[in-house]
Amino acid sequence: MNYIEPILNGLMVGGLYGLFGLGLALAFGIMRIVNIAHGEFVVLAAYLGVTLLAATPLPLPAVFVCVAAAAFVLGWALQATVLNRVLGPNPVPAMVITMGLSIVLRNALVKLYGADIQSIDIGPLQDAGIGVFGISIGLLPVMIFAASALLFVGVNLLLTRTTIGRAFRAAADDYEILETLGFNRRRIYSAAMGLAVALSAIAGLLLAMRSSFSPFSGVERLLIAFEVVIIGGLGSLRGCFLGGLFLGVVQVVGLKLNPNSGPLFGHLAFFAVLLFRHANLGPFFAWGRK
Repeated sequence: MNYIEPILNGLMVGGLYGLFGLGLALAFGIMRIVNIAHGEFVVLAAYLGVTLLAATPLPLPAVFVCVAAAAFVLGWALQATVLNRVLGPNPVPAMVITMGLSIVLRNALVKLYGADIQSIDIGPLQDAGIGVFGISIGLLPVMIFAASALLFVGVNLLLTRTTIGRAFRAAADDYEILETLGFNRRRIYSAAMGLAVALSAIAGLLLAMRSSFSPFSGVERLLIAFEVVIIGGLGSLRGCFLGGLFLGVVQVVGLKLNPNSGPLFGHLAFFAVLLFRHANLGPFFAWGRK
């Protein structure tokens, strides 16, 4: 049985999975917030993209910019008006608030759009393919993988080469030191959440281009994001990307073995990683931490 093609396709899927986890990893790494509404933000962005494409003459790249900008404002406003008020050593209040927000968003999407499955139609590109060593790979998955990799590189450069990125890292390490340097902790947190939601929105648009979605798709995306972040190691961007690749490959190879398995093999692999961690054998991708 030839496993080269499912492995390559799994890597393409894994790039998008890694992007699902990136926004969640940023929110937790910088502010220790477990954003339960993360999946709903992904789906909300997908619906906003569909709406803009249907109601305006904007091309797809402009829709990406508009949706990402709107998501940044939403994340900033959420952090500035609500989450900054409950930040502290206890993560439960923020979890409860974002859980309530996820329920509100999910029901609002059902009310506005119904429960029908939707997607973004990108024309002939949807079915275009390229040949690699005699193996056919979809052009769209390759483009999405490349976009995901570029976003990871861009976020890494932002965190390591810019003033705001260094402020994010300082806030994650010790916010008191951040304030002694003249930064407003709450504004830094608001900007970080804005960036996290914007990245989630881009992931949602890429999801809508690649597959279908519904108002109830957020729970599945949140689960994937959690698995990616935990497999890769909390606070590790490189590990998050590698965790997504690992999960994508396991899931697609599992479908090759059993077409009726769905995401079962991915979840089993995640469970195996948890057992691996519990045995005190170290982070699965510890060498990828940064």
